[in-house]
Amino acid sequence: MLETLAFSAFLVGLLGGVHCVAMCGGIVAALNLPARRAVLSAAGGGAIAAGAAAQVPLHVAYSTGRIASYTAAGAIAGGVGGVATLAGTVMPVQIALAFLANALVVLLGVYLAGAGSGIARLEAIGGALWRHVAPIGRRFLPADTPARAIGAGAVWGWLACGLVYSVLALVSGDAAGGATAMLAFGLGTAPNLVLAGLALERFRGRLAHPQVRRVAGLAVAALGGLGPIRTPGLLERVREGIACLT
Repeated sequence: MLETLAFSAFLVGLLGGVHCVAMCGGIVAALNLPARRAVLSAAGGGAIAAGAAAQVPLHVAYSTGRIASYTAAGAIAGGVGGVATLAGTVMPVQIALAFLANALVVLLGVYLAGAGSGIARLEAIGGALWRHVAPIGRRFLPADTPARAIGAGAVWGWLACGLVYSVLALVSGDAAGGATAMLAFGLGTAPNLVLAGLALERFRGRLAHPQVRRVAGLAVAALGGLGPIRTPGLLERVREGIACLT
């Protein structure tokens, strides 16, 4: 069960790269500024390659901080979900949470594909909290050292993001499981953001292509649709509940 959830979270993070780059593109662009200045001031044919190499530790550090925040959020969400399950009638609560979480993933996929605005509204709700957190993140800019990049990533990991919210809804069992799933999700988002940071404009343009967004979105929606089927015993519990009611 945990392995399946972690793998699904990783795939959502990887396929949701079109959204990650749109949300965090400006931040990873800021990480490029010190290296760009070095390229402009350096001489010789190897200056551009040296500048690109200098960016790598900053982007890795930024993603490390961001993934650490995702992992912490997963532990919190998993712990709260576990308490809620214990506080109520266990099976009905588990079933409701499982279907709600996968419905959010389907909505996310539809949104990534360019249709629907439900996830955007969810981000707007989270934006109220983000307005209080954002000033802390700006203190780490320019993120021109790995330490500052980790700090910036850790703060921006709490950015109001429908992609993150959708995966957080999946982690309702326990703190350790939630942390593991969100760690896997964060690792899935890393390749897109690192590539976006190293070749921002070119990579961002390709991810913004409608066909790329459509394919990625439909794949995420399919993961959400298959979620109840892939959850061991969930459909059997639903059938048993219906049988009891009838």
